[in-house]
Amino acid sequence: MPALSLSPAERRLHRAAAHHLHAVVAVGADGLTAAVIKEADAALRAHGLIKLKVHSDDRAEREAMLERLTDELGAAPVQHIGKQLVLWRPQPETAPAEREDRRPGPKVVKLVKFSKSGNHRPQVKKVTVLGNQRVTAGGSIKRAKKRASSVKKTAQAD
Repeated sequence: MPALSLSPAERRLHRAAAHHLHAVVAVGADGLTAAVIKEADAALRAHGLIKLKVHSDDRAEREAMLERLTDELGAAPVQHIGKQLVLWRPQPETAPAEREDRRPGPKVVKLVKFSKSGNHRPQVKKVTVLGNQRVTAGGSIKRAKKRASSVKKTAQAD
């Protein structure tokens, strides 16, 4: 995969966003191994913008590692400052899976009962109502009954 290229404005934005990040991948004495590249790929997939810490004193070697990482991972080099390398790759769009058997979740409802004389404060009670329950006019909670469907509609659906 070829490396991505960033405009100076995009690079500046990514540098600013990466400022507070900690290194998620560390490159040790063995250099860029397959495991390091795999971890960097997983981190890019999860975060999009990552920092790598390289424990090497040779600047040319770190530059070579940065080029190799950008080529193999299809990422854009954002910054190389000291022993820190910053890479960016756009994250793939993932659509959340819609469940068909999904029901409404619980919600908190305030029940207010006013006093009969009008001289006292109303009583306020918070109640959790589940998806299959409803609040009646009197303030009690009842389980919702399954609606009866018509014979005609069920015959048409089949």
